[in-house]
Amino acid sequence: MAGQFEIVGMKETEQREPKQRKKWYEGKPVISMAVLVLIVTGCLACDLIMTKDPFYLDLKNCNDPPNLEFRFGTDTMGRDIFSMIWYGGRISLFIGVVSTVISTAAAVIFGTVSASAPAWADHLLMRFAEILISVPGLLMVIFVQAVLGEANVLSLSFVIGITGWMGIAKVIRTEVRRLRSSEYVIASRCMGGSFFHILWHHLAPNFISSIMFMVVMNIRTAIAAESTLSFMGIGLPVEVISWGSMLSLAEKALLSNSWWMILIPGAFLVVTLLCVTNLGNYLRRSVNRQERNL
Repeated sequence: MAGQFEIVGMKETEQREPKQRKKWYEGKPVISMAVLVLIVTGCLACDLIMTKDPFYLDLKNCNDPPNLEFRFGTDTMGRDIFSMIWYGGRISLFIGVVSTVISTAAAVIFGTVSASAPAWADHLLMRFAEILISVPGLLMVIFVQAVLGEANVLSLSFVIGITGWMGIAKVIRTEVRRLRSSEYVIASRCMGGSFFHILWHHLAPNFISSIMFMVVMNIRTAIAAESTLSFMGIGLPVEVISWGSMLSLAEKALLSNSWWMILIPGAFLVVTLLCVTNLGNYLRRSVNRQERNL
């Protein structure tokens, strides 16, 4: 009788092929990260790779196309575009990072205060944030910058930062409302922990992964905002070299058929924004995958 029985599933299990381990680079934006690292490294170490002084006006070589001496050509004032690209990229990246730090800090404080406040105050703060979100971001930046006066690197970073925190604040508010009833938060509050102590040691480590992709996207938005404002002629002045201020000469470049003045800075800007976007999308997918596994 024993020979008439068969253990169901054994043959299927034995026939299963072992799962192949995913390679470390699969599913990751390796190319985007590598290109972004190269661009950022080149901008930070621009003093080592620049062939000319980016501020020097070589009036004998205005509007020169790319050649052996000027690798990316010169602009309408005779400045070397190759050197300007790396030096100006440092300014554009600085604005992107500093404005993102400002907006993230404002979002963390605002979102945490809103989630910890009484219901009527939380409702009021959220309605205020939604009103600001309804206003186009570029229009708000222009308005605040007009109040502050002529733009410079620090003022533009500050303006872009204080006008781009609302979306992150709403996510943080949701996360803090979920975490505020946790035992470790209640215990810390009972032991006399201050608002910033609880925020730094107990809340932030738990919601930082949820907003990381939004923080990365804010860097992209800030760089694009600076470039757009400079292209429109209301951002950084021409004497302050950035990718945006280089594109502000587009009108003169089109009139003189100097395609390199637009194509090369625009290519660096677009490639950087695409790499940052791919990195942000990867972080977003990682967060969603972690939430599904919980």
